[in-house]
Amino acid sequence: MKARILVIEDEMSINDLLCMNLEIAGYETVGYLDGNEAYEAIIQDHAFQCALVDIMLPGRDGYSLLPKLKQYEIPVIFLTAKGDIASKIKGLKDGAEDYIVKPFEMLEVMVRLEKVLERNGTVQEQIQIGDVIIDTSSRTVTKMGMEIYLKPMEYNCLMVFAKNPNKALTRNQILQELWNEEFCGETRTVDAHVGRIRKKLGWQDKIKTIPRIGYRLEVDL
Repeated sequence: MKARILVIEDEMSINDLLCMNLEIAGYETVGYLDGNEAYEAIIQDHAFQCALVDIMLPGRDGYSLLPKLKQYEIPVIFLTAKGDIASKIKGLKDGAEDYIVKPFEMLEVMVRLEKVLERNGTVQEQIQIGDVIIDTSSRTVTKMGMEIYLKPMEYNCLMVFAKNPNKALTRNQILQELWNEEFCGETRTVDAHVGRIRKKLGWQDKIKTIPRIGYRLEVDL
């Protein structure tokens, strides 16, 4: 079952970007541009596993939406340009799970969203990319119905790409996600993981090398 993510963001380009990337990563999304519209819609449909909410919205702002979202036990991540400490403290004390300041990287949003889903007992069980299916509960990968064995670090590396489709990722970004801390070793270790993933999944043309940067997993929209 796909996790449903509510996106309440009044800037259409950002709303579309969030929804597009979340859907490519295997989530189901519903987006709203107006706080009042979102408030009324939540009353009718509140089966969401998380909400990404801007604070400065037309109509009801993000702070005023928070009690209604909490009423339906929908975890909230604020996405906002309000980066001052007072705003962060208010958002977190009022009950938001996390607070991300704009401009943000989609990689950061994806990682934080995953952590919130994990804390609340919800994980994205399956991610499909073409004929490849990643089952996150069993940590198995199948291609055209046949299981492909990946070593633990290869699987983790694949998940970094799967959660950030069509994004150029530096080797340092990938390593930081793999180790959850600043990596002090040789960044070229990523090349070895990517090489094995490409060979095992037949993704020689799907994971593109970005010269002097890193790699990008290309997914058709």
